[in-house]
Amino acid sequence: MTALTLSTAAAPGLRADAIVIGVAKGAEGPVVAPGAEAVDKAYDGRLAGVLETLGASGAEGEVTKLPAPSGFKAPVVVAVGLGAEPEKDAGFDAEALRRAAGVAARALTGSKKAAFALPLAEAADAGAVGEGVLLGAYSFDAYKSTGKDAKAKNGKAPLAEAALLGGKPRDKAYKAAIERAAAVSEELNRARDLINTPPNDLNPEAFAAVAQAAAKEHGIKVQVLDEKALTKGGYGGILGVGAGSAAGPRLVKLSYTSSKATKSLAFVGKGITYDSGGISLKPAGHNETMKCDMAGAAAVFAAVVAAARLGLEVNVTGWLALAENMPSGSATRPGDVLRMYSGKTVEVLNTDAEGRLVLADALWAASQEKPDAIIDVATLTGAMMLALGNRTYGIMANDDAFRAAVHEASEEVGEPAWPMPLPEHLRKGMDSATADIANMGERMGGGLVAGLFLREFVGEGIAWAHLDIAGPAFNEGGPFGYTPKGGTGTAVRTLVRIAELASSGDLG
Repeated sequence: MTALTLSTAAAPGLRADAIVIGVAKGAEGPVVAPGAEAVDKAYDGRLAGVLETLGASGAEGEVTKLPAPSGFKAPVVVAVGLGAEPEKDAGFDAEALRRAAGVAARALTGSKKAAFALPLAEAADAGAVGEGVLLGAYSFDAYKSTGKDAKAKNGKAPLAEAALLGGKPRDKAYKAAIERAAAVSEELNRARDLINTPPNDLNPEAFAAVAQAAAKEHGIKVQVLDEKALTKGGYGGILGVGAGSAAGPRLVKLSYTSSKATKSLAFVGKGITYDSGGISLKPAGHNETMKCDMAGAAAVFAAVVAAARLGLEVNVTGWLALAENMPSGSATRPGDVLRMYSGKTVEVLNTDAEGRLVLADALWAASQEKPDAIIDVATLTGAMMLALGNRTYGIMANDDAFRAAVHEASEEVGEPAWPMPLPEHLRKGMDSATADIANMGERMGGGLVAGLFLREFVGEGIAWAHLDIAGPAFNEGGPFGYTPKGGTGTAVRTLVRIAELASSGDLG
């Protein structure tokens, strides 16, 4: 993991492999952002002109490298685009700083140390830059022959150290911002590792073992229900989904408690470690990335551990509903009826609509503890991807105010989301002549139908939100900002922010 430090050193005298500065897109060309005054001065105040000559515009994601001025101990200046120049007296927003820092960190792969001279008007800016650096420098190389020792991208190790110039090492707010950035980013990157791990190495039992080890390390209480315990408890949804696999299902409960807590939250994650579709087998071309179908559980796991590391004054319980959805002679068939943990019966019309089945059991289990709010996270439906694309997740809820609070938190941390409705007329499509409810309904609005199904298993009077992260959970394209190719860790920061709001009494 890249080391983060706060530095009051002047850019010219700092020993580093590169100095990172910000460039904004102004009305008349590139504009050197605050924080880079010493660098601009060394170019006799003509740095913006030099960058423009080199083709830089300040557009988001743009990287321009140039030799450092005479007298600098760092050999290279890396100018990274921040996007549009903010209005007068307005600073750069946190997400612009995160993305720019992430782009720069990725561009500096192979470097030992870089000094980031980006705008740091306040402690929150340092936190945003720190997050961007740590998330942008992420690399998953556990299965590459050169990666075991080098932890490298294309043979080069990720940026080893980032010094944030203009930071205040002795200021409590700045120190806290950096510590928060490290805790959240490290756990988010752990979630990315889990998502990227091949399914032959990450089955439900292996995932549960990872959770147990982390819980022991951070003082979190953990309970793992194996097949025997799930059978005894009547968790028909989880058992039904996992019935076709040689790797048995698990339900993992992680409990972080604070003696000062006045609120309790439950986070529930879909953890299908591999989804073949079961008997309703996915077509060719749709299986290759299905190791990512446990991204919701990974996000929940990471968020609970981050809450513990931050010492938040809120009780947070994470429920990881883990199963592998495979076809076999013992697999659940279309037409089978499962008796869920809640006692309701579900007619399974499509075994590839399995995520809602494991979540239903976990939601009901979470509801029995009567938390103040429940949030579930799942790569649940392709329909949500059709509606919102690959970078935005949908939010559904049984309470408008709570949905709005979750949406506001997601936007604040830089995780694009959009509030979605739960139209009552779609519920009728899940009526079953055989069971209490079917696991499928109308095809149109399929993402909303899934949300309506889940709502049936939330305890009465509990605020609940459902995050369908099917689009942004796994990036099959090229990296952008601080987002890598592969597992993204989407929803971790939203959940952590919700926990922080509950801790401070600002969640409502």
